[in-house]
Amino acid sequence: AKLTEGLESLELRIDEMTRNRLLDYLDLLEKWNHVYNLTAIREKEKMVSMHLLDSIAILKHLPSGPYLDVGTGAGLPGIPLATILKDETFSLVDIVQKKCAFLRQAKAELALDNVTVMCAKIDQWHPTQHFACIVARAYAEIPKFLESCKHLLAPGGQFAAMKGRLPEQELANLPSDYEIQKVIPLTIPEVDAERHLVL
Repeated sequence: AKLTEGLESLELRIDEMTRNRLLDYLDLLEKWNHVYNLTAIREKEKMVSMHLLDSIAILKHLPSGPYLDVGTGAGLPGIPLATILKDETFSLVDIVQKKCAFLRQAKAELALDNVTVMCAKIDQWHPTQHFACIVARAYAEIPKFLESCKHLLAPGGQFAAMKGRLPEQELANLPSDYEIQKVIPLTIPEVDAERHLVL
């Protein structure tokens, strides 16, 4: 019910099968969290708002893919987005082996054929593919995010940095060859904190 209400308040219509798959992901996250400590949030109701809705809230502001989720951790925002955007491809990259093990299990159990998991240091990862949208939720300050991933961006592509408070200092230190396209304040249902998406 909390997920359905949250999606309504974000004005997103998602079918029941997809909603159930999102909740299956939380079940898996909760189960693995006991052993691997993937997230500090333990209560499933809080996971709905702090993880699922927080990830999904950026959906309507993103360009089309292919997508790269850098420093994905437990798969946020990549797995919720890939669950909904079934026709788009997502590469999830993290340097921590235990997180990648969880991501591979989640990909298998949720049948996410549109997801690729890679355990690598992002600035040393050189795939043949380039990405139309590179997103990061809790990875690094924006200048470092851009610098470490610039070799992976497709021509005309876009970086999407998910932030809490408006990161004025980070934006002031933006490298001169980048421009801010948009800063979008987000309201996440049941989350009493600032959220911004910087494109």
